[in-house]
Amino acid sequence: MVKGTNFLNLRDAGDPVEVAALYNEQGADELVFLDITASYEQRNIIIDIVRRTAEQIFMPLTVGGGIRTLDDIRNLLNAGADKVSINTSAVENPDLISDGARRFGRQCIVVAIDPRRVARNGREYWEVHVNGGRTPTGLEAVAWAEEVEARGAGELLLTSMDRDGTKDGYDIPMTKTISERVDIPVIASGGAGTQAHFHEVLTDGRADAALAASVFHYKEFSVAEIKDYLADRGVAVRPAAPPAA
Repeated sequence: MVKGTNFLNLRDAGDPVEVAALYNEQGADELVFLDITASYEQRNIIIDIVRRTAEQIFMPLTVGGGIRTLDDIRNLLNAGADKVSINTSAVENPDLISDGARRFGRQCIVVAIDPRRVARNGREYWEVHVNGGRTPTGLEAVAWAEEVEARGAGELLLTSMDRDGTKDGYDIPMTKTISERVDIPVIASGGAGTQAHFHEVLTDGRADAALAASVFHYKEFSVAEIKDYLADRGVAVRPAAPPAA
């Protein structure tokens, strides 16, 4: 397991199976497992780690990275994933979104969108990147979000490349814009550094969920602390742990 900044300078953050079990105990709502170099390195995702992770947790597991075919989706679901996240393959073969939704149900298909703010031809917009953030596509993120929803995606995993790993807060304008243009859930990612950032993206940013890595991996605060903070400010959250018998 690794974590970086702006998709670069990756450093070790622990064993994914052990950390997954810890987050399960802390009461996380969902775990997102992304093999961030699988597409760039043209290799398949590590099924064994997915299987061992699924055996340790009792919350939904979303898995992404290196998914290119319907068989890849099937294999991950059979290994214990509840959903799959596709990014590079969705851009290269948009039919994989619609074919996957028809075959396995749209609730299984999460499209990951990794945008970076760019300025071209006198205007600014968020450009979609693929291959772990290495390759710009020319696609405008808002229009692409609308297209993948129309093709059958059940959720969007929206990661700001500009904010990833910075701990400066989520990209609120981008998240809000896309959340207001689609009807499917939007998971905001990239930039969490304080408890207030979670509240901001779920309220001002209109996100349906907030994903974070560094602040949890390096034990800056726990899932329970975030949930208590949000609940105290009127955000509806699931309990961090089952109520005592």
